[in-house]
Amino acid sequence: MSMNTPKTIVITGATNGIGLEAAQQLAAQGHHLVLVGRSPERLAHAAELVTTAGAAGVDTYVADFSSLDSVRGLAKELRSRLDRIDVLVNNAGGVHDRRTLTADGYEATFAINHLAGFLLTEQVLDLVVAAAPSRIVFTSSQGHYSATMDFDDLGYERGYTIMKAYGRSKLANVLYTRSLAAELKDAGVTVNALHPGAVATDIWSGAPRFAKPVLALAKLFMRSPADGGRTITFLATDPSVEGQTGGYYDNNALKEPSRLAQDDAVAARLREESGRLVGLDG
Repeated sequence: MSMNTPKTIVITGATNGIGLEAAQQLAAQGHHLVLVGRSPERLAHAAELVTTAGAAGVDTYVADFSSLDSVRGLAKELRSRLDRIDVLVNNAGGVHDRRTLTADGYEATFAINHLAGFLLTEQVLDLVVAAAPSRIVFTSSQGHYSATMDFDDLGYERGYTIMKAYGRSKLANVLYTRSLAAELKDAGVTVNALHPGAVATDIWSGAPRFAKPVLALAKLFMRSPADGGRTITFLATDPSVEGQTGGYYDNNALKEPSRLAQDDAVAARLREESGRLVGLDG
């Protein structure tokens, strides 16, 4: 992927935190940025920042990743307006203190962090393939190392905690990354996941009240969103990872994911279940 040719780069969760920082970093390279977020006001502000940073062009799309219908609508809009996607960055995410259901009836952390990105990727995949050599990037987390995958209770109806749910959703990101990378290995599309580091962003605004003083203190020692965004930027455009696929990266370095994240049978089952949950099962 030449750094000199403007690429069309779609970033979800682009209005704050590492998504916004990565968008500005990629804009400074002169690419065309397609920003996705929930708030029209925040999107307008992000578009201003990205334009100022030097983007070749900026488009914004409103989508709520807690709604699969909203994700379907986003995919339809992207398909109607773009003929190619050079880089798809699945970065939107969130956490919930208490077990919360989406309008579709799914546990919200798993739905927003995995199912929404899975659905969007599957529905625009031909646009990514059309742009080959192209890239797909997933924002995961080191939280996946302690995670489990119980297909009889994917939504934690039993034993829900904020970190268990978050870890499972991030394990799903790595499993899907590796499975999709294997599927696309001959199509000129690379698929990689990353841990952005412990970053001082608003993602933990859904944490329980008792934890917030601890988080406030911890933020003093966390990486800045700009630092966290650099691993997204690295995987999105850096020539050194051209052709590298199926990897999990931490601080721009390839790192072995958890043993469970490398289980191809679990990955296949996850894709089957995810397809059923989002209505893509045939």
